[in-house]
Amino acid sequence: MTDGGRGLDRRIERAIVELLERRGPTGTICPSDAARAVYAGDDDGWRALMEPVRRAARRLVAAGEAEITQGGQPVDPDRARGPIRIRRAR
Repeated sequence: MTDGGRGLDRRIERAIVELLERRGPTGTICPSDAARAVYAGDDDGWRALMEPVRRAARRLVAAGEAEITQGGQPVDPDRARGPIRIRRAR
């Protein structure tokens, strides 16, 4: 029986939080950093995880744990288009 992707969602959220903890209080990560951390292969299959990572980042924003930024400024996760960064909530 499948968990509907919740296991993957939790792994991605955990990867985002762990990567941010390693970067320090002002560090940011690219969503691809989390996708690569979660992906088990050594090819570019991590790319298929980019949208799940963005969704996980939005959930962390909603929980008050992270911010999504563009150009160093926080943006509304639902309006962000193009490249984003993820950082700890400030």
